[in-house]
Amino acid sequence: MKIIDGKKISSDMRLEIKTQVEKIKQARGKTPGLATILVGQNSASQVYIKSKIKACQDAGIKSFHHNFDEKVSKEDIISLINELNKNSEVDGILLQLPLPNNEFDKDCINAISPLKDVDGLHPFNAGLLNLSKSWNEIIKKNILVSCTPLGVIYLLNKSNIPIEGKTAIVIGRSNLVGKPLSMLLLANNSTVIMAHSKTKNLKKLCINADIVVAAIGKPKFVTKDFIKEGTTVIDVGINRTFDGLCGDVDLESVRDMDINITPVPGGVGPMTITMLLENTLKAFKNRSNI
Repeated sequence: MKIIDGKKISSDMRLEIKTQVEKIKQARGKTPGLATILVGQNSASQVYIKSKIKACQDAGIKSFHHNFDEKVSKEDIISLINELNKNSEVDGILLQLPLPNNEFDKDCINAISPLKDVDGLHPFNAGLLNLSKSWNEIIKKNILVSCTPLGVIYLLNKSNIPIEGKTAIVIGRSNLVGKPLSMLLLANNSTVIMAHSKTKNLKKLCINADIVVAAIGKPKFVTKDFIKEGTTVIDVGINRTFDGLCGDVDLESVRDMDINITPVPGGVGPMTITMLLENTLKAFKNRSNI
């Protein structure tokens, strides 16, 4: 088993981002800015937000944080988003999900300007991704793509793991991970199978794949029986159990296999925050016509 070191790749990319931010400051006298919005007191969301704010500080990106009580109205959230849309110092807006009232999610996400949608969830940006023919087009046009899927592609590319011509299966069909990651793999010329909890013969489909992505939200769901030798396994899951954090892959069951795999923690997670910084920089460039 060969570990794909998300911490190392993430650290290297953050240094690159910091260098770019410093060059922008020197050349234009401006600094990219990210606004974060947290609703309620969800402990996991609070940890994520703190990590994102610290990552911005380390990269030299301005950070603007806003916190709401969990009883806040949808109108008040959208009112803040509208203010941030107009704020010239804010290049990216991140609304931490899930919201306490998930009925608010869609309208609040849609209120974010597509130019500042660093989570890549606005229908406009999701549409741009789906209409893109290639990875080069996505990069060239600075399309804002959901952070976790984008991080997975960079993990594969920077680990010199080929995607083109390979068969990839993505277990999970969420708007945040499964769907956009499938589109990104397709843009990299992979043959993609999108699977989910209702998929029949899932083990059979997985064992024939060259790349297996587990993003189903079930602790240790993917076992040795799902994977063939030589496969690359991307574990997107982060599950809190009595024994601590674990992914959607049963790491112990595959430990003796000849595979590439991302650990939990230390695999996809660090890349997600790095891609948030990357998207904030992209948003700045798009808005500044760089």
